[in-house]
Amino acid sequence: MCELLGMSANVPTDICFSFTGFLHRGGGTGPHRDGWGIAFYEAGGYRDFRDPHPSVRSPIARLITDYPIKSHIAISHIRQANVGEVRLANTHPFTREMWGRTWCYAHNGQLEGWQGLPLSFYRPVGDTDSEHAFCWMLASLRQYFPEAPALGSCDLSLGERHQALWQRLHQLCEMLRVKGVFNLLLADGEFLYTYCSTKLAHITRRAPFGSAELSDAELTVNFAEHTTPDDIVSVIATEPLTCNEAWVRMVPGELLVWRHGRIVARFVAESSSSAG
Repeated sequence: MCELLGMSANVPTDICFSFTGFLHRGGGTGPHRDGWGIAFYEAGGYRDFRDPHPSVRSPIARLITDYPIKSHIAISHIRQANVGEVRLANTHPFTREMWGRTWCYAHNGQLEGWQGLPLSFYRPVGDTDSEHAFCWMLASLRQYFPEAPALGSCDLSLGERHQALWQRLHQLCEMLRVKGVFNLLLADGEFLYTYCSTKLAHITRRAPFGSAELSDAELTVNFAEHTTPDDIVSVIATEPLTCNEAWVRMVPGELLVWRHGRIVARFVAESSSSAG
């Protein structure tokens, strides 16, 4: 299957270190050689890079490792094709506009019966189960919430409408999990959403910062040399990217909402205890 990489930070941060290890899994240390992509939210804007070729040999991927794009949210994906041809139109992450925001989505897994998900406002460009599910999910949210929820004044008072939106998103993820494997990264420029069907792990780095060593490449970094005491940076990946840090594995059916490097809400499957 594919692999996912995400980042949420409270200050503009580059993802070069994590991405260096991640890209080696795209045809190097891993079998995911059917394309890759990465998206950045920065200074109120959005940009992405996608390539249907293996990331380990991609000149564009090497550009990302050498060009420290600083952002608050980043999403990356390396593909092992199951549904749909290997081509640019089928390369994650996918994007759509809703409420005047650019929504970015990447999916790891394979769904059954996805053709039966009804489409309305959004339509796929490619022919993957992933993009079809994204179009269905975003249209479902748009139907329930014609207008965007207003941001609260702080992380602890985001308002009932945000809670309702997040609960609805979790319900939609649970509906897709029934159809197969559905690990998700989703962002709107303000929040990063991570949903675990089978595999996702995360780590939050904050002061006092230490050193980290990649599992897939010979590279070590001392974050204390590149950060301030106030920095908070969280990284999410299908499998832990470093071999000397304690990553936290998400549980199946768990949705985490990230903002500025922190978890601001958590929802779990009905069979488990839940909190928002």
